[in-house]
Amino acid sequence: MTLRVGVLGLGAMGRHHARIWRQMEGVEFVGAADPAGDVTRAAVGIPVVADVARLIELGIDAASVAVPSDRHETVGLALAEAGVHALIEKPVAHSVPAARKLAKEFENRGLVGVVGHVERFNPALLEMRRRLQLGELGKVYAMSTRRVGPFPVRISDVGVVYDLATHDIDLIRWLCGPFATMHSVSQSVVAGPHEDLIEVIGVLESGVIATMSVNWVSPVKERRVSVIGTQGAFVADLLSADLTFHENGDIRTEWDEISRLRGVTEGHRTTYAFQKREPLVSELEAFRDAVLGDPDAPVVTLADGVGVLEMAEELLGGPRKQDPPYSICH
Repeated sequence: MTLRVGVLGLGAMGRHHARIWRQMEGVEFVGAADPAGDVTRAAVGIPVVADVARLIELGIDAASVAVPSDRHETVGLALAEAGVHALIEKPVAHSVPAARKLAKEFENRGLVGVVGHVERFNPALLEMRRRLQLGELGKVYAMSTRRVGPFPVRISDVGVVYDLATHDIDLIRWLCGPFATMHSVSQSVVAGPHEDLIEVIGVLESGVIATMSVNWVSPVKERRVSVIGTQGAFVADLLSADLTFHENGDIRTEWDEISRLRGVTEGHRTTYAFQKREPLVSELEAFRDAVLGDPDAPVVTLADGVGVLEMAEELLGGPRKQDPPYSICH
């Protein structure tokens, strides 16, 4: 079966969806919708219509939704009503009630609805998770994420919590399980209605301490995830997709003063070699496979997206529900 796929929104993310869909095996990219037209020239030779209704009329089976988050609910519900499977870029919606409504609608209609948490497909994190599942780090004590950089001109509808911290909330849950407690401090440093800096510390149900540093005020762009355990530390650079293992050392010393002060010593450092694929390609392939009936396709479900949004709302001062009970960090 060849899937007929469309893209809604041809901006910063949508143009990449269009590029990948038109090259993917088993897929026919039949059209895109953007009221501004194809300003990025991502759909040359492909029909570009004004809205979701006209895109549905082209006869699509599935769609990528890459419009602003305040339009996710309206667009997603229109797709669900038409029987179209959807991958909705994160955050899944502009509010928790809207996200829940989307998740319920897709579930009730038996449609595949997933969220574009593309970092789960970063090769460095896939390799980190595989090694954590094998127990190579031993007992895990702590993990931290750092997602900082200059203010992005393209963002105007949300702050760093919805735009950036949702990535790390999802990654922490995916790598080491649900939060038991969570505390944060945020500020609006650059003039604007939304927070652009937040520091978060929490304790997971497994006992792991988790911290997140997220901002739009750093002049240096960084994307890092670190996990510390009894055997050392994994450090993933998400920009280069490198994963490095910093091993705990066991070199003994006869210098008494140093011996009393010394904790864990530095050991060998290994940067692993593994296959590196573009994360968005892997994500869209997983969505394609799920639509075609693969029950093991590693998609991020709308229910996952709702859970992340509930936690984001808590960081901004609202309530949330309990996380799902899963963990691979012991």
